[in-house]
Amino acid sequence: MNIQDPLQLLGGISPHTFMQRYWQKKPLLIRQAIPGFAPILERIELMDLAAQEDVESRLVVQDLSGKGSGWKFKQGPFGRKAIPPFKQAGWTLLVQGVDLHDERMHGLINQFRFVPDARLDDVMISYATDQGGVGPHFDSYDVFLLQAHGRRRWRIGRQKDLSLREDLPLKILANFEPEEEFVLEPGDMLYLPPKYAHDGIAEGDCMTYSIGFRAPSQAELAQELLQRLSEQAAEDLPATLYSDPKQPAVEGSGSMPAAMLEFAQAAVHAALKDPKSVARALGEYLSEPKAQVWFDGEGRAADGAIRLDRRSRMLYDEHHVFINGESFLAAGRDARLMRRLADQRSLSALEVRRLSAGALELVQDWCDAGWLHVED
Repeated sequence: MNIQDPLQLLGGISPHTFMQRYWQKKPLLIRQAIPGFAPILERIELMDLAAQEDVESRLVVQDLSGKGSGWKFKQGPFGRKAIPPFKQAGWTLLVQGVDLHDERMHGLINQFRFVPDARLDDVMISYATDQGGVGPHFDSYDVFLLQAHGRRRWRIGRQKDLSLREDLPLKILANFEPEEEFVLEPGDMLYLPPKYAHDGIAEGDCMTYSIGFRAPSQAELAQELLQRLSEQAAEDLPATLYSDPKQPAVEGSGSMPAAMLEFAQAAVHAALKDPKSVARALGEYLSEPKAQVWFDGEGRAADGAIRLDRRSRMLYDEHHVFINGESFLAAGRDARLMRRLADQRSLSALEVRRLSAGALELVQDWCDAGWLHVED
């Protein structure tokens, strides 16, 4: 992708301009981002996904009569009888990670790869009957809201008061103050930066695709990376025991010895001594598939063109290649070809033949694991 070229998906501006002017800064309404767009999944296909154990789904039902709390929330999977009648107004079915289960949806999310893959999360489909929605709320991440079917009215606003209603099972803003209002039709798309409040109401039955992005917190990263670094340290560091031949007798036996603190600090520094260690742990974490993802190996020889499975996550840095939570050192031509595989998600048969024997062995292992596939 040439990031300087105008992109219909972004309303005729280039990815470079979009990231510079709008990304994490302000909303962008794009009329006919995908002209003539029609739903990639039919309603019945979405219902079938919501019934599966390995698919995350949620059901939000609003009581439009004004009685009771007004909202009900359930986690899937949902059999057909658990879904309200389509003629009943005010309910919404949310199905997460649809791109992991459908190649066509994976093709849709690939159109947003002007943002680093480390930030791309998934596509969620929201199907709603007339007046359906999930209430005014905000997300902690960037999102593109692509209208796939029907019409949805969006009200949005920069919300300073992020307090939530405490009497509901959903995270609904207590004091929503909309500033703008749009009605989206099929092919229209709305980009919203993090914490930009929004409320979408279906006008008739409708379907919206939400392309969401990953935004890990510092606490999350610290916990994950330290866990990985500690596991690596257990393998790499010598099993040197603490010793204190110069420890004097003490009157206060509860006082922690300064020498033991120094020993512990030295152990942590030793674990971080390798400058590549944090990058390696980060790449392994960011490339790890979601918990519900399973792969099926092909058992075919990787002797032709190859492509990554849609569920595979592949990243790289200056020294490593990361795939599905594992890291590999890479240099020279192998590194260039592996980076191309990550960027393009495929390699031609000629490019595969240019890999070294060691890299080819890795590719075969990944093929056997179902992480990539041989093209016919």
